[in-house]
Amino acid sequence: MNGKLILHRFGFELNEEPTSIYAFSPVYRVRIDKQDLIVKRTQRKVDSLLAYTSMLKKQEVNVVTPVPLKAKNPQQIDDTNFIVYPFIEGKLYSGKEEEIYEAGKFLGRIHQLSPNANVYELPEYDVYDFNQEEVEESVSSIDKLAKAEGVLVECELLQGKLLESVQRQSDLQEAGLIHVATPHDYKANNLIYTPEPYLIDPDNATWIPRIFDLALALLLFHNEHKDAPYRTFSPKEWRLFLSGYQTYVTLTDKEKSLWIHALEHVFLDEVMWLMAEVEEDWQNPAQKQLFISLLNLLYDSSGYKLD
Repeated sequence: MNGKLILHRFGFELNEEPTSIYAFSPVYRVRIDKQDLIVKRTQRKVDSLLAYTSMLKKQEVNVVTPVPLKAKNPQQIDDTNFIVYPFIEGKLYSGKEEEIYEAGKFLGRIHQLSPNANVYELPEYDVYDFNQEEVEESVSSIDKLAKAEGVLVECELLQGKLLESVQRQSDLQEAGLIHVATPHDYKANNLIYTPEPYLIDPDNATWIPRIFDLALALLLFHNEHKDAPYRTFSPKEWRLFLSGYQTYVTLTDKEKSLWIHALEHVFLDEVMWLMAEVEEDWQNPAQKQLFISLLNLLYDSSGYKLD
């Protein structure tokens, strides 16, 4: 999509085609009247997103919301919604213990503020339809991509774990787990420390089982972040993140009992495709090390409980 056209629709005029600051989606940083702004794609249910993030803002949660412009913001361009946010100045996450604790505390505060029902009509999580063929094809692809980079995958163990998760997905769907409104995609590259965490990408806001969102943070918090460790949280770091989270949230006995199954389901949903389809990630030493760490966590998650 033409970046100049997108920016023009918001009243920003450029002489040259802008370059996206994000490789996987159009995200443009522009400076207008001494103010730095971010123009990016957002979700289809944009009114739901705005209602939700406005609530968070009113509750003094540090989260970006649309900047006032003469042009409509957000707006639809072709079949895609775009939005203009302020550019947030601050420090990037670097894996320090205080940053991990504060990140967990911040997610806990966000979950605490969720209503008991999907009153904002956010997209509802409904991915419970994986099958054996998908798993077998993905494991085969993971094995091929890993071998090309000198990594040996325990394919039988991996496939067995994922197929067990396929068999349990209906049970998880019917378990009556607590759902929350959450920005989802909660990871380090969506936070800026000011010095408190500031959420700069709430655009994947979703209505989802609470422990699924927590599991995603465990698995992919360090994904695609140049200053983060090239691995998942260590057990000690996970306990630190969780202690911050539990400042605001008391998890139920049911959530604790189903936690490992939820963790494995989120791996099936969010990590399997990432490892199977993105060849460039295996060629990136940092991502390759993260993938190895993710596999090891799946094989043995005993250090990552909710207690």
